[in-house]
Amino acid sequence: MNKAAPSKQQEVQRIVDAISNAIAQHRLKPGTRLIETQVVEVLDANRNHVQSALQRLAMQHIVTIEPHRGAMVAKPEAREAREVFTARRAVESAIIAAITPENMQRHQQELAKQRLAEKEAIANSNRLEIVRQLTQFHLLLAKISDNRVLSEILANLTVRSSLIVALYQRNENPSCHCEQHSSIVAALQEGDIDSAQRLMAHHMDEMEQQLALDEEPETPSLWEALA
Repeated sequence: MNKAAPSKQQEVQRIVDAISNAIAQHRLKPGTRLIETQVVEVLDANRNHVQSALQRLAMQHIVTIEPHRGAMVAKPEAREAREVFTARRAVESAIIAAITPENMQRHQQELAKQRLAEKEAIANSNRLEIVRQLTQFHLLLAKISDNRVLSEILANLTVRSSLIVALYQRNENPSCHCEQHSSIVAALQEGDIDSAQRLMAHHMDEMEQQLALDEEPETPSLWEALA
């Protein structure tokens, strides 16, 4: 009986990750209907596992489930957008406060690999990879902080931020944040936490200022986003 539980949990997590990653990379847009039969087919998954994954995502405010309409990617309103960015500022600041030069040194190779991947994605004009790497930078800082709770909170907030950016962002070029990331890394490597926090706060301010809260995006098909 106990052998089946880990397998089910792993499968549910696989589905959660697939949908979350599609949202984070802007392949799944706000308001996209998550038709269970299509998710089952595209991800080659069990229907019960898909239902459990959607329920988990709904608890994280990434998906909404409505009676007689089913599940769809959440479509955050302007107030929620502002609140998510307020929460991110607090969490990102706490993450930076927990990072020491020794932490940076231990993760030097992983950080260098991520920075290179981000620059290569920008050089190749690969929008999906640019978005993925820009998000990965923040998640990697959380990992470097070695605080699992903050990492879990940020993981949820980054997916919700991706929904907000996909819904409201004016600027179609996501590569402008690369140099800001480099400045944050330089401050952290020097142990200058105050500067790193100021740079991160400015970075988050710029991201929020790029939002046009009166605009809505087109909604692609579920198959196009997940296949």
